[in-house]
Amino acid sequence: MREEINIQWFPGHMTKARRMIAEQVKLVDAVCEIIDARIPISSRNPDLDELTGDKPRLVIMNRTDQADPEATKRWSAYYRARGLAVLETDAKSGKGTSEFVSAVRTLLKEKIKAYEAKGQAGRVLRLMVVGIPNVGKSSFINRIAGRRAAEASDRPGVTRGRQWITIGAGLELLDTPGILWPKFESQTVGENLAFTGAVKDDILDREGLAANLMAILRETSPQKLAERYKIELPAEKSGYDLLGAAAKKRGFLLPGGVPDTERMAAVLLDEFRGGKLGRITLERPGTETAGGE
Repeated sequence: MREEINIQWFPGHMTKARRMIAEQVKLVDAVCEIIDARIPISSRNPDLDELTGDKPRLVIMNRTDQADPEATKRWSAYYRARGLAVLETDAKSGKGTSEFVSAVRTLLKEKIKAYEAKGQAGRVLRLMVVGIPNVGKSSFINRIAGRRAAEASDRPGVTRGRQWITIGAGLELLDTPGILWPKFESQTVGENLAFTGAVKDDILDREGLAANLMAILRETSPQKLAERYKIELPAEKSGYDLLGAAAKKRGFLLPGGVPDTERMAAVLLDEFRGGKLGRITLERPGTETAGGE
């Protein structure tokens, strides 16, 4: 059984960012949408289709180092089958990022031909980089640029203003603030965003969130969960029970031997986000629920 949690986060600067994207998209040749490979449905902002119109789209599946490799392959095939160009990357190590320029030129080959026909061969291609908070946008841009061109952080809500970054290979990237949408359509989507750090922790019930993550991981990745926290995973136990058992194993106890589930919740979320439980994907193609098949 899962805890009922209402997760909504849409601070004022996101309204400004939406306006900026809508205004600036006319200046670019294509849109580069960065998503989290662990939650490839939940990390796609449904409002971006409207905001960016019919601009050519390249989907960057980032954080592949933390996602299940087989699931990532299936998600890439899923999006390609829907007519989207896809690139799998891990911005932290740089894996896949060297293919970015060629992927852009393939995406825009018709536009490049049109520029050449007008006598504009070599014209700089401009791309807008969009995505929700904390999917690694700034880290990706810094990797592509080969320098610290954008401020990177593991906290959502760092990039606030418009930033143009020149890339040596005849490209300019417009970095935009990470934006969510005003209302999440389901608890599952809100939880997935919170699990991966796209929503600020200080607005969350971290214990309830961690209890639900425990329950989900028991279904999707029981071996990894059991090995990491040395606990048994009986079906009749709630996520809170599992959180308490993990707290006991870690020695997180309050006076009287009561499990410190608040401390354990923080540890679980930090370790999941840091990939310490292994490579885990919470969504599967064809489903909209965490861990569904």
